[in-house]
Amino acid sequence: MTENRTDIKSMTLPELEEYLSAAGEPKYRAAQLFRWMHATLAAGPEEMTNLPKTLLAYLSEDCTFNVPHLADRQISKIDGTQKFLFELGDGELVESVLMEYKFGCSVCVSSQVGCRMGCRFCASTLNGWKRNLTASEILEQIYSITRIAGKRISHAVVMGTGEPMDNYDSVVRFIRLLTDPAGQGLSQRNITVSTCGIVPGIRKLAEEDLSVTLALSLHAVTDEKRRQIMPVAEKWTIAECLDAMRYYFDRTGRQVTLEYSLIRGVNDSVRDAAALAGLAGPLHAHVNLIPVNPVRERDCAQPTGAAVNAFRAKLEKRKINVTIRRELGRDIDGACGQLRRRHIDTDA
Repeated sequence: MTENRTDIKSMTLPELEEYLSAAGEPKYRAAQLFRWMHATLAAGPEEMTNLPKTLLAYLSEDCTFNVPHLADRQISKIDGTQKFLFELGDGELVESVLMEYKFGCSVCVSSQVGCRMGCRFCASTLNGWKRNLTASEILEQIYSITRIAGKRISHAVVMGTGEPMDNYDSVVRFIRLLTDPAGQGLSQRNITVSTCGIVPGIRKLAEEDLSVTLALSLHAVTDEKRRQIMPVAEKWTIAECLDAMRYYFDRTGRQVTLEYSLIRGVNDSVRDAAALAGLAGPLHAHVNLIPVNPVRERDCAQPTGAAVNAFRAKLEKRKINVTIRRELGRDIDGACGQLRRRHIDTDA
């Protein structure tokens, strides 16, 4: 972030109209400016060729466009997955991942610098939480990747570093801007927000009149085991989380997802699978199995392929809609927070 400058890219069109009106500009300039930032993806005023020089000078002086610097980029030789490390205006680092599928290109974005949730299997929390990202800083992860990789992004996942519900206002603003027809116009149905289970945030999101997919990071079938894996479980029980997810489904009509990271010897038994089916069934939830990505500083091991398939088969036998997340970027710093942590350790 740039101190004392207006974060213009985080503004909605009505907010832009008000901002430019206060600067003595006609209303239609706001629509032009919005298109330059969110449709054309202009990196700054110097690229906005149909705006008057006086306005461009004003924007250059008063505003920040929050375009990050590319600090590192890794490309998997196995599947082409690309991981980006961006340096923000204050020198902080965030990660984003570009994944290519048959249905299009998806970007996984971070919503915070670091994370304070403390999940046992995740590298994102190892260096602690620094600050929330603005809506424009979340957007620019997608916009910058579009410029750099030359790919049209069709899907977005708020599942990188940070807890979206811990930065609620910026994440909702990001969704509204990314799906605005005057900008990138992504379908809200092509956006997934993943939460570790902040119940008030889930219920609040249900009231936003959005159509995004909501995923709950469950990762255990008992409160006792979940507390061992995820500190957030000390505050909200599994029953409270699932009740909030049911409320989201009832309000939006959108099928919810239960994310379940399989950790060898911790939560991958046949008994765990049966219990998970019992939780997912009444909710009509989709279950996304994630063989845990090993992190050097953590002691979580990935189950064998046979164990993962057996776990899936147990769920399918109970008529649960289940997928195994395709493993991408295994030959690069694939897990959330790994690339950022490596750079922090190197610079220390």
